[in-house]
Amino acid sequence: MTPGAAIHFLLLLLIVASLIAVAASRLRIPYTVALVIGGLALGLAHRFTVFRSLTGSQRPDWLTSEVILVLFLPPLLFEGSIKIPARYLRENLAPLLLLANVGVLVGTLITGLAVHWLIGLPIMIALLFGSMISPTDPISVLSVFEEMGIGKRLSMIVEGESLFNDGTAVVLFGILLAGISTGRLGVAKGVGQFLIVVLGSAALGSFLGYLISRLTQRIDEPTIEITLTTILAYGSYMAAQSLHLSGVIATVAAGIVLGNYGVSVGMSPRTQMAMWSFWEYAAFVINSLLFLLIGMQVRFVDLLRAWHATVLAIAAVLLGRILSVYGLTPLSNLFSERIPLRWQHVLVWGGLRGALALALALSLEPAFPYRSELLTWTFGVVAFSLVVQGLTIKPLLRLLGMNTTAENAYDRAQTRQIALSSLREELDELLKSHALSPLLHARLRRALDADIEQTDAEIGTYTEDTTRASGELAAACRRLLAAEQGAIQRAVHEGLVSLQAAAEMFDAADRHIHELAQRLADGNKSTKA
Repeated sequence: MTPGAAIHFLLLLLIVASLIAVAASRLRIPYTVALVIGGLALGLAHRFTVFRSLTGSQRPDWLTSEVILVLFLPPLLFEGSIKIPARYLRENLAPLLLLANVGVLVGTLITGLAVHWLIGLPIMIALLFGSMISPTDPISVLSVFEEMGIGKRLSMIVEGESLFNDGTAVVLFGILLAGISTGRLGVAKGVGQFLIVVLGSAALGSFLGYLISRLTQRIDEPTIEITLTTILAYGSYMAAQSLHLSGVIATVAAGIVLGNYGVSVGMSPRTQMAMWSFWEYAAFVINSLLFLLIGMQVRFVDLLRAWHATVLAIAAVLLGRILSVYGLTPLSNLFSERIPLRWQHVLVWGGLRGALALALALSLEPAFPYRSELLTWTFGVVAFSLVVQGLTIKPLLRLLGMNTTAENAYDRAQTRQIALSSLREELDELLKSHALSPLLHARLRRALDADIEQTDAEIGTYTEDTTRASGELAAACRRLLAAEQGAIQRAVHEGLVSLQAAAEMFDAADRHIHELAQRLADGNKSTKA
């Protein structure tokens, strides 16, 4: 295909994606599910002469492992990781570590053994299939969560698990593939290699994220800073790959550092808004292309020919997900806030599979044993999870009574409180500028004060909960510390204090905020006593 024809094909996909986005919002179905269905329709339509005359007789082969892993995957991982507050990661560290690491190992083992027993695949090939199909893709699920007002903690667990289990799955896939190629797979050596790759990749990504954060701190130009974040997204991935580490883990770590540290200390509000908009649009375009291409690549003939084995593969994947989620969440509940049983149901059914599974399957060499069967089963599992599970997750949430939560009510009350306070400040400014008479100001001020008092009382009912109150106190202290350190940084830039004095002031500010938080926490305990 010529470059011009490839551009025409890309333009057609973007037009189709835009039309599908409008239709999905009207039909109230997940956008990514609609994209896969649209891709299936395009794949069938390409058989007709009229359609081929519009797109050409050939389609560019964009759904290769190189394109997905190098071009598509880094920005998707980066966009997801920069949005996750470090506070949520710390609060949910136990379930995330268990589901994204041990869960992948358990899912790989159960799925591999089931495929080996049900289909008769050699055990090592079956385990390899289990590893390539284990990473989850939560895009469809998260869009439903947002639409239905599902609590942030469940959304955080689903999204965080997906980000972290991508890296675990890729590392495990590489170890198993090397074991198949060499004919030797030492457990001790494999575990050691696994830990080295995971920890080394996380350290590399964190360092690069910190480095770019320090660079953005010295620059106040949105276009340049956004360019630096793009370099970080791809550079962390490619640097890790060149060092035989995990590009997935490195990119996620880099995004988390930039999204939490870099944004707070090195980006102005103008730059932050521009960066969020850029990465949100980039993720939209890449997801649109990716899921349309997935739908177009599903081979109906192969799926129909191997429908029995494909159904068994789907059952094996679901079995692995069921045992990993229901088996590990009770252990997670011992170390962190409890994950209710109905959330576990959502985690099981919401564990959709997507692009990374296809990329790993496509990365197998043409002469690899059972490659054709593995590709067919992977396509079948991905298509089933995106379409069937993706379309039924919303009815499942309604069935479980999860249309909204107290957490969302609390967040809405907090947002309303902030909005009313801003409105009161604006009202006072109108009085100072003589744009509003004192009489009208007094009337409006009384009405606003009544609304603020009512909202304060509503928030008070939520903050009586010790866990929520302590979390709110910790978040407030972090905001205060960031504000104080930001003032010190500005003083350094303006030449008011030296770097050595600033370092001492940073330490003093940290101690001051910590002591303040401790006094408030002790005061709350003595009040309740």
